[in-house]
Amino acid sequence: MIQLGDQSYALGDPQVMIVLGGGIAILAILFLLIVALRGLSKTARMTEPMFMHMNHLGHAVQNLSDGQQQLAGGLHAVSETQAMAQSQMMATMEKRLEEVTLRMGESLHGSANRTARSLGELQQRLETIDKAQANIEKLSGNVLGLQDILSNKQARGAFGEIQLNDIVGKALPSDAFTMQATLSNGKRADCLVHLPNPPGPIVIDSKFPLEAYEALRRATNKTETEVAARQFRFSVKQHIRAISEKYILEGETADGALMFLPSEAVYAELHANYPEVVREGFAARVWIVSPTTCMATLNTMRAVLKDARMREQAGTIRKQLAMLHRDVELVVERVGKLGTHFGQARKDLDEITTAAERAGKRADRLDKFDFEELAPDDPMQPPLPLAE
Repeated sequence: MIQLGDQSYALGDPQVMIVLGGGIAILAILFLLIVALRGLSKTARMTEPMFMHMNHLGHAVQNLSDGQQQLAGGLHAVSETQAMAQSQMMATMEKRLEEVTLRMGESLHGSANRTARSLGELQQRLETIDKAQANIEKLSGNVLGLQDILSNKQARGAFGEIQLNDIVGKALPSDAFTMQATLSNGKRADCLVHLPNPPGPIVIDSKFPLEAYEALRRATNKTETEVAARQFRFSVKQHIRAISEKYILEGETADGALMFLPSEAVYAELHANYPEVVREGFAARVWIVSPTTCMATLNTMRAVLKDARMREQAGTIRKQLAMLHRDVELVVERVGKLGTHFGQARKDLDEITTAAERAGKRADRLDKFDFEELAPDDPMQPPLPLAE
């Protein structure tokens, strides 16, 4: 129990215990402060180098702060430079992107145009191919028709006659030949060319040994080739003999005739591999011609016809030249008379000019004449006579 004035406090009272604890704590704090102050003096002496180091460290920190500020400024400048470079780069990139876009647009436009043009050309080519296909189909039909024609002897003969008529019609004037002409022996020739004597009218007959030629082309072995060759040789010789007997008439036709082969292939085969047949034709005075050589032969005949007609017209030409010469003489004579008339007219004009000059001189003298000074004894000049 503690007695303070009029108050008594028990030691077990919490308030008392708090107060006692606080007092004890204060005493302990004071003791600790004293001990700390004594220790601080020692510590101050011991930490003085540390404070100097801390001061140096502070300066270093200050320098580091200044460097950091400089670094911040540099980073700011770098950032601004980077931003500017990035802005320029972005502008350049945008410009290049626009150029690339423009080029790509032009390229795409050009590609589209080229594609459209290519498609158009392709369409035209397809149309051309379609037309060619149609022509091929038409040609195939014509070939089939030609095969049908050539498979028939009569139709084949008509085909050769039509081709011969076309060639002769292009090479000679219409009055220089006769198609399907009938001779005195009753034989009808495919074409009769009216050449003058010599050599006289010459017959051109169309022959087409197609069966023998096709058999020769179809031969696949030596035996078939020999058989087809004999058939071809026999067929051509038979045609030569028939032309020689039917169309070479003494006193009516020329001393020879032409056998027209409507195929260049048959003609080439004959001259390349069967020269003895060609020589036999020469001996029989039958000359074998193809469409090409027939045209050349007909051009030669045309020159002969032209020369013959020039000779026929030579008398008429001389007569016309004589009449022309007489007309020229009359013209010369009349020109001479006209020159005489012109000379007389020129002389009359000269005399008229002279009289006019004299009349002009007289009029001039009369114009200058003074009648008051005229003396009675001054005779007037007689008048100038006018020339008739």
